[in-house]
Amino acid sequence: MRKYMIACLMAGVLTVFNSCSTNPVTGKKEVILMSEDQEIAMGAQADPEIVAHFGLYEDPALQRFIDEKGQKMAAISHRNNLKYSFRIVDSPVINAFAVPGGYVYFTRGIMAYFNNEAEFAGVLGHEIGHVAARHSAQQQSKAMLAQLGLIVGMVVSPEFAQFADIAQQGVGLLFLKFGRDAEREADRLGVEYSSKIGYDAEEMAEFFQTLQRTSEEAGAEPVPTFLSTHPSPADRQVVVSKLAKEWKQKLSLTNPEVARNSYLKMVDGMIFGEDPKQGFLENNVFYHPVLKFKFQTPTNWAFQNTPQQVSMADKEGKAMMTFTIAPGASLQEAAQQLMEKYKLQPIESNSVTVNGLPALAIVADQQPDQQQQQQQQAAIRTLTYLIQYGGNIYSMMGISTTTNFNNYAQLFLNSMKSFSTLTDPEKLNRQPERIQVRPVKQTNTLANALQAYNVKNDKLEEHAILNGMNLQDRVTQGTLIKIVERK
Repeated sequence: MRKYMIACLMAGVLTVFNSCSTNPVTGKKEVILMSEDQEIAMGAQADPEIVAHFGLYEDPALQRFIDEKGQKMAAISHRNNLKYSFRIVDSPVINAFAVPGGYVYFTRGIMAYFNNEAEFAGVLGHEIGHVAARHSAQQQSKAMLAQLGLIVGMVVSPEFAQFADIAQQGVGLLFLKFGRDAEREADRLGVEYSSKIGYDAEEMAEFFQTLQRTSEEAGAEPVPTFLSTHPSPADRQVVVSKLAKEWKQKLSLTNPEVARNSYLKMVDGMIFGEDPKQGFLENNVFYHPVLKFKFQTPTNWAFQNTPQQVSMADKEGKAMMTFTIAPGASLQEAAQQLMEKYKLQPIESNSVTVNGLPALAIVADQQPDQQQQQQQQAAIRTLTYLIQYGGNIYSMMGISTTTNFNNYAQLFLNSMKSFSTLTDPEKLNRQPERIQVRPVKQTNTLANALQAYNVKNDKLEEHAILNGMNLQDRVTQGTLIKIVERK
């Protein structure tokens, strides 16, 4: 008690907003450097930023499903006083995350890999568990923001992070890394909550195996995946399975729900992988079928495409490029707003044309401010092409330090001058791959069942993982399986 009082007094000295509170899950006293109202306000601010960054996946039936299950689970959680929100964001990355205040998100990527409702319910409970135990609030209080994905965190130097437009408070919350104790607690709550609404939590343990296999198959992802942001000790699957059995006994769940077929029917037709209409990279050329443009990208650079911006970065971290729609009614107005936004001072500006399109080329410098000088960050030089096309003004910006700028200037120019109208019918009409749910034609191995639907040999293992099975597993006639097809 004395230690708790001292901790509270120390927190009170730091700021009037600091508070000691009782953890809703553990019942223990802890110092949280924000009130519940502040936590809710943080989530409310973050939500539109997250939606703008990823975009929403429009599927009314699937959205109704996660709302129904989410609200049912929230009602039996340790913080059922919060107003919870559940969304599917339009990203192929396999992830689920929550931000303070009750905002829970699933990517369409992870929804594609669930093979029954029980797997979904386990992960749903895990994320609600993070909210209930105030893990995000604790981590934010400790200022433990993790790296902001491949472009900002793993490649680009700190000087360039401001230009990536994802270093916002809201999106930054997605990359909080929780400690092992927090993850174990969230796993435990995932088992408890999913069991309490009638699901078989042992399916959650099995899903960890699927996640592990996807990580091994895919290698590095462009942003952190569920496993990479959720530490996975070797015994995690075993522990969750044990907890699930205990909750079955405690609740007398003799026939817990799995609901495989009903879930598979909901994801039938779901887009799998990248959606071409959002733009796609192929052979170092970025194509956008909806906006009808294309441009070359530097070879062997890291690449990230979001609804707001395309980001490319030299893997040595010495330069990056961004592509986005610029605000402004004219090239000159767009230039002025861009210079003001990033506090750039133009040193050269010329009217040019890019493949017949009116454009403005600007070289500008940004001197480090006092904080950047203290961090010994170098001065930045940018080359920006503002290109007017199709009712929009597009900004292509190359960014480097003044020291390295000349080494990258020609590379920037090559991309910028390659911007042109997209006319290739094959690229304009490129369709996404989709999940097709099909019945097994005859009892056999999964490998044979997949081959009966013309799945190529080099795609068999990928399909096995997608179905949460092994290729030599026997599947009976009529069993529903997922096939990925482009039509």
